[in-house]
Amino acid sequence: MKSFPFPRFASVLLFSLLVPFFAFAQTAEDFRTAAQEALTAFGVPGFSVGIIKDGKVVMAEGFGTRTAGKTEKVDGNTLFAIASNTKAFVASSIVKLHLEGQLDLDAPVRDYLPYFQVYDEYVSSHMMVRDLLCHRAGLGTFSGDVIWYKSALSAEQVIRQVMYLPQAYEWRSGYGYSNLMFITAGEVIRAVTGKSWDEYVRENFLQPLEMNRTQTSVTPLAELDNVATPHLSRHDNQPIPYVNWDNMGAAGGIISSAADMLKWLELQMAHGQWQGKTVFPEGLTATTWRPHNPLAGGTSFTSAGLGWFLRMREGHRLVNHGGGYDGMYSQVMMAPDDNLGVVVLTNSMTGLSGALANYIVNSYLGIATEGWLTDAVKQQERGNQAWDERHQERLNARVMNTSPSLPMASYAGEYFDPMYGKIEVKQQGETLELNFLTAPKLNATLSHWHYDTWLINWKETHAWFDFGTVQFELDNNRKVTGLGFDVPNDDIFFHEIKAEKQ
Repeated sequence: MKSFPFPRFASVLLFSLLVPFFAFAQTAEDFRTAAQEALTAFGVPGFSVGIIKDGKVVMAEGFGTRTAGKTEKVDGNTLFAIASNTKAFVASSIVKLHLEGQLDLDAPVRDYLPYFQVYDEYVSSHMMVRDLLCHRAGLGTFSGDVIWYKSALSAEQVIRQVMYLPQAYEWRSGYGYSNLMFITAGEVIRAVTGKSWDEYVRENFLQPLEMNRTQTSVTPLAELDNVATPHLSRHDNQPIPYVNWDNMGAAGGIISSAADMLKWLELQMAHGQWQGKTVFPEGLTATTWRPHNPLAGGTSFTSAGLGWFLRMREGHRLVNHGGGYDGMYSQVMMAPDDNLGVVVLTNSMTGLSGALANYIVNSYLGIATEGWLTDAVKQQERGNQAWDERHQERLNARVMNTSPSLPMASYAGEYFDPMYGKIEVKQQGETLELNFLTAPKLNATLSHWHYDTWLINWKETHAWFDFGTVQFELDNNRKVTGLGFDVPNDDIFFHEIKAEKQ
């Protein structure tokens, strides 16, 4: 779902450049040793690693177990959610259709989806298909993900709610990572071809590449073997169920293996050729790997391409993307001019995938890797500490021995936000229930926190957030007017919900 360089997927490592005569690991056995060390250092259940160099598979292997506390081993064919690494498949689909003359990258989105609407009418009518794929639509990073998350809304219904999101920066003059725009791109594919994004990807990429284990939904996983289990890393690797992402599948719905993903990387680096056949037209990667939207910050060139991120590292061109799913992180990285591709798929929510992928790539490119694992673990610890501090700040702010301003029945009722939809607060005996009518998997009970703020006790465990409160907003006459959420996390923004009491 999410991508570098943001907290969910970020693994920004500091590599020393001062070590002369460094011995660079470049053999499968060296990388196996590094992978085993990472497995122990991060304390994760398992992961798989794929490496392809000069058109030959160096390794497609697993480390650790599919599920914490069980014995089934991960191997190169174990399935993991690749999340936002799906975006490269969707961007490649759009560009393939463009090169074949079936759509125009520079045509307005409304040529294909007349209902498309964002924060401004001029932007809505001039937003090009190309804009959807490079995070320059004017929406903030992860803004609106709360609309689709665990929701029963269809992809089209999600897109129709985008118009209520605020503008975060000038259109085409900034960067904001947007899953919603890739959901929109998926519906453009449907409008042009009459096929869903996943049908198109399967017919045009997965089948020609013989990516036979790769899935485009979690639904078939119950009938398949050799499937990794998602885990909550911050809760001692607690296994959690797969979450259905079908309504945002074009932004992050693919489930694949290291072995299958290496076929995808081989195709990319061969510019559309695979085992003697043409899978996509020449010129596709020249478009998807072209810088479209520069990212601010950092000391080296970094840009969003179409479905990829692009950067230079000590004279080497890198093409990469991260992925974050409930309980699983992944990293795909290519150095195409060096004919090198790496994929790391994990069943944990840690920085391991980015750290190990960077280590392998730097090893091949002759870039010093001393301290790579120590640095990565320290960064993970800093992230964990920041998470804990954010929650502790709220615990410290709690005022004990207060009472609600109003009788409990006064808080009950229906609340509505045009961006999100209906939320219901019901009184059940001596407690209140919080019901998200479009996303019942988010339902919770409420217990008094302080004043007119209540603690959200989720009925299900969630990967991206746990602690949260909701405040009942009152007007000057002590009448409940709305809800204000505080659910601290980096990905699903409940504070964007501004629900007014009906």
